[in-house]
Amino acid sequence: MGKVTGFMEYERLAEANLPVVDRVKNYKEFVLHLTDDQAKQQGARCMDCGIPFCTTGCPINNIIPDFNDLVYQQDWRSAIDVLHSTNNFPEFTGRICPAPCEAACTLNINDDAVGIKSIEHAIIDKAWENDWVTPQINPNKTGKKIAVVGSGPAGLATAQQLARAGHSPVVLEKNSRIGGLLRYGIPDFKMEKSHIDRRMAQMEAEGVTFLVNQHVGQNVKAEDVLKEYDAVVLAGGAEFPRDLPVPGRELDGVMYAMDFLPAQNKVVAGDTVPDQVMATNKHVVVIGGGDTGSDCVGTSNRHGALSVTQFELMPQPPVKENKELVWPNWPLKLRTSSSHEEGANRDWSITTKYLKGENGKVTELVGAKVEWKDGKMQEVAGTEFTIKADLVLLAMGFVSPVQSVLEAFGVEKDARGNAKASTDGLGSYKTNVDKVFAAGDMRRGQSLVVWAIREGRQAAQAVDEYLMGSSTLPR
Repeated sequence: MGKVTGFMEYERLAEANLPVVDRVKNYKEFVLHLTDDQAKQQGARCMDCGIPFCTTGCPINNIIPDFNDLVYQQDWRSAIDVLHSTNNFPEFTGRICPAPCEAACTLNINDDAVGIKSIEHAIIDKAWENDWVTPQINPNKTGKKIAVVGSGPAGLATAQQLARAGHSPVVLEKNSRIGGLLRYGIPDFKMEKSHIDRRMAQMEAEGVTFLVNQHVGQNVKAEDVLKEYDAVVLAGGAEFPRDLPVPGRELDGVMYAMDFLPAQNKVVAGDTVPDQVMATNKHVVVIGGGDTGSDCVGTSNRHGALSVTQFELMPQPPVKENKELVWPNWPLKLRTSSSHEEGANRDWSITTKYLKGENGKVTELVGAKVEWKDGKMQEVAGTEFTIKADLVLLAMGFVSPVQSVLEAFGVEKDARGNAKASTDGLGSYKTNVDKVFAAGDMRRGQSLVVWAIREGRQAAQAVDEYLMGSSTLPR
């Protein structure tokens, strides 16, 4: 490493955020990437650890020590080349990835991990600023046409890799804009959609075709897709949400998070959403303590909610993990997002017993504390409570991808309702249907953007091998 003693000399430096009072007034990003000097100092903290567990902790196996060192040397152009060699879209992961690489950092054993995510963010932003992100056009076309169903991170990664192998991928997106859950599931204050548009322009120059309003299984027949294309990759998201089967679920004002969040994204994009549900002047209750719930908190605060409360069924995690026990794996610990910092009441071990309403509209939530005994959840006697609730957002995770797409192609499903396809050996990512592959959430269920990119890249390699007999694409 360029600075062998850097980890002893410098402390971890977090990226700066705009003040809460300013950022809740709009839907723009508020995280400021590191300056060149700050990034250099953070890159210097990367140890000469011998075995870079960060690389294996990263689902796409980013070559992290190398680009950390290049940033320390201020060789930004080489740094983006190293980063792009494993990651098609670092502007996505540098903003919204939870950074399992940092959990696996060797320095994290007894100190603060290297700020890998912030370094990645700085690298890709500088690359765009200097026009270093250019189309990689393969002049040798194969004549093979592949349908990629879904334009989220898995679909985009698949399509870009296939185009670079000389094929002609066509992305079929059911919505009116490209991006899948990147476009409609992630609020703009976490990732502005101009990043997707910029990549689309690059990919179109590379030979990717994007078609919107193409809902396979509805206005597009699966049999027509199979006839027209040499291969098909199913890369849709896990969009089938987990429901809350309690009395009062049918009341107006009780809705899935993924009906609430996309509407705001569409409005920010300039679309008209006449029936948009707003949190303005309402008491909002978010059920579910994950990232989607956090996004509901941030959006509700920007709407001007009177109060925002977030409930989680599981117990509150420890503030600090036992590193000796869990390192280098992803730890279970209390995580406070930027949306929580903007204002929210949070509570754990809470179950919703029923919802009360007037004139068909929800007005209150009745809940109680729970505890786990002998592997079973039990209500704690005497803990029942009632809270005002004008809007209840269900953010309890996703069960599986939308079943209609899998059924339209006749794809065999696993026990969780995902497309059944192995990732090992010959025929990896291939389903039981000839020339149909599956990747990302469609195959593995609800997961991270970085996992979707990994699966998209690997599925592209498998499709290339299927069509050509061999492949030079990286796996």
